[in-house]
Amino acid sequence: MNSTASEVLEFVKENEVKFIRLGFCDMFGLQKNISIMADELQSAFDGGVSFDAHAVRGFRGVTESDLFLFPDPSTISVLPWRPGPGRVARFYCDIRSPDGSEFLHDGRGLLKRVAGRAEKMGYACKVGAECEFYLFKTNEDGEPAAVTFDKGGYLDIAPLDRGEDIRREICLTLEEMGISPEKSHHERGPGQNEIDFRFGDALSCADNFQTFKSAVKAIAARNGLFASFMPKPISDKPGSGMHINLSLAQNGRNIFKNVSEGHSRVAESFMAGILARIVEITLFLNPIANSYERFGKYDAPKYVSWSHQNRSQLIRIPAALGQKVRMELRSPDPSLNPYLAFALIIAAGLDGIDNGMALPPAVDADLYKAGPDVTGPLAVLPRSLGEAVESAQDSGFVKSVVGQELFTKYIAAKKTEAADFAASGDKPGFYGERYFTVV
Repeated sequence: MNSTASEVLEFVKENEVKFIRLGFCDMFGLQKNISIMADELQSAFDGGVSFDAHAVRGFRGVTESDLFLFPDPSTISVLPWRPGPGRVARFYCDIRSPDGSEFLHDGRGLLKRVAGRAEKMGYACKVGAECEFYLFKTNEDGEPAAVTFDKGGYLDIAPLDRGEDIRREICLTLEEMGISPEKSHHERGPGQNEIDFRFGDALSCADNFQTFKSAVKAIAARNGLFASFMPKPISDKPGSGMHINLSLAQNGRNIFKNVSEGHSRVAESFMAGILARIVEITLFLNPIANSYERFGKYDAPKYVSWSHQNRSQLIRIPAALGQKVRMELRSPDPSLNPYLAFALIIAAGLDGIDNGMALPPAVDADLYKAGPDVTGPLAVLPRSLGEAVESAQDSGFVKSVVGQELFTKYIAAKKTEAADFAASGDKPGFYGERYFTVV
């Protein structure tokens, strides 16, 4: 819904919306919100709604703890799982300091700036997400149990797939919220599902991803289940990835081309920029210790390489035509902050264009079976959260994109997390306590 503040106020009145949720996320992608009564929405548009930034991890110290949420009217969505009377609408918000300036830790604002840079260069970046998740049963107290909802596998149907009705309900809910699901199916793991939604501009895709996670968790809970977006919730089963599809439009036309048409040089440089920076930005694409259990297994990448169609690669060019030709980045997972992740990926691609980077040759081999003659020359993705921190903390590129203060705070938090994990003698216990019910 692309609306002005005045149109939104009229919509709220006509549709008997009583409660307004002002949504945002912390530096690490954890969703937050404040609820206000609908009568306070005009005031929120005019002067924002204050919150204690000291209480949000990574935001501000206690001596300057006031920040303000300003709802973006274009993001209004009525929450279908909160029916009337007393309907609930949600906005995503821009975060500002008391003097009205942009809060520089706001990932949403950062992504806007990077998208603006692309526009100044003459490009519009289109982003689509393919997100996997697991459905688990709950116990008599409603708490998640370590038992998957079914024992189905890839593209199975009922009775092996027990998630058909859940996915249907999620897709219908997303449609009501203005998000267009394209396909859904059972994934390879027991209780594992995937729902893909239509590509759009980077900011809308990031907003939609946050909405998607909320909707999945809400619909699962309504059906007595628990949805987990943890990258590797079951050690010997497939992990959950978040494949990110990217293309570039120039004058309204997609400059990514099918292999038979020959690649655009600009598209090649965009991909080359991402390949050149991927190790440095992996900390933001795979931000938790559990993320690194996924790499190199069950179609998750391990090496920095690309090819056409090949699912063993970090970047692949799927078979497609016209506006759907794109690159697919296969390393990210659903625990990321989409605003920071998309900003860094796009900025890396734009740097590739600015510097006229050449795309290395395609690696047309199954990298899960290839020998050292093929894999030896290839760079390897970080093998642990600690390695990812080391690669990011030495990156002038990452610092230039996210800013010194956010960079310092994020690195410090992840260093502590990596140290806690290294000191833990019980990896499954650490994952379960730290991530399972939170991600």
